[in-house]
Amino acid sequence: MVSSDILFALIVLILYIVYFIVTFSVNNNMVTIEVLIGSNFKKWKEDIEFAMEMADVDLSLVTDKPRELTVTSTDDEKLVHAAWMKSNRICLLSMRRSILDHLKSGMPTDCTAKELMTAISERYRVSSNADIGCLLQVLFNMKYDGNRGVRDYIIHMVDYQTKLKALKVDLPDTCIVHQALNTLPPEFSIINTNYNSQDESWSINDLISRVVAEEEKLKKEKGQVALYVVGSNSHKGKKSKTYTNKVAHGTTKKSGQSSNMGPNKVSFKKKGDHCFFCKKKGHMKKDCLKYKAWLAKRENTGNDSLALVCESNISEAPSSLW
Repeated sequence: MVSSDILFALIVLILYIVYFIVTFSVNNNMVTIEVLIGSNFKKWKEDIEFAMEMADVDLSLVTDKPRELTVTSTDDEKLVHAAWMKSNRICLLSMRRSILDHLKSGMPTDCTAKELMTAISERYRVSSNADIGCLLQVLFNMKYDGNRGVRDYIIHMVDYQTKLKALKVDLPDTCIVHQALNTLPPEFSIINTNYNSQDESWSINDLISRVVAEEEKLKKEKGQVALYVVGSNSHKGKKSKTYTNKVAHGTTKKSGQSSNMGPNKVSFKKKGDHCFFCKKKGHMKKDCLKYKAWLAKRENTGNDSLALVCESNISEAPSSLW
């Protein structure tokens, strides 16, 4: 039969083995404790409590020291006492190792982990009213910048709501819904309009599902618009390049110019360079004496159709422009 002392030693050994296994697992998951510098007391306390709980050695932080063992102590009392003593040593070491040296002055040395935490809390205690004011200011000044998803934005609002509730400031979900809708960009105005046009109130989850669906629709529409713009610019670039090549090779069409004109075709001269009637330079057709005489002859004969045919044959222009 195994004696109680041997059984107690085996249980303590098992607890130490379990502790080291859990600690190794915690270290692998990058559980760290932020060094206390004064202004970060809340974060430091959260890190201590989280790390000790993950290692299953937070007993001394949440309970007072058990009474000393006596000859009449039961096995259960011995187990609890051993677990508490181990927890107290680990918690004290972890707390003192994570505090800057000059901040340790004036703190109790001969105390339990729970007593040390209470002393540190008293030194860096912040008024609850100050916390409430800070949280409310941050909450009601939040604006959706689009960097994070709209779901994450609303969850951050809910986080402030929860912290305020812990300080006995209970903001209803309706307040968070209104605040979220009022701080979203104009693209979500249809959601705000839908909510204000009905008497039914939404829950936080209802709000999140609606705004996330709207956000996905907006992303899809923006993607389609961007694709259309890229396609239009690509088409314009091809057209411009084609036109540039035509200009470089002298193949662009001008107003009144045939597309099949080559180097041997007759081209239009600049207006005023020469007379299109007599083919002489120095005057225009309207001032040509031969043209005036021809007009007078046409008027006398009255054969307009014949004159038109004659003029078209005399004019220096491509046949395709008839």
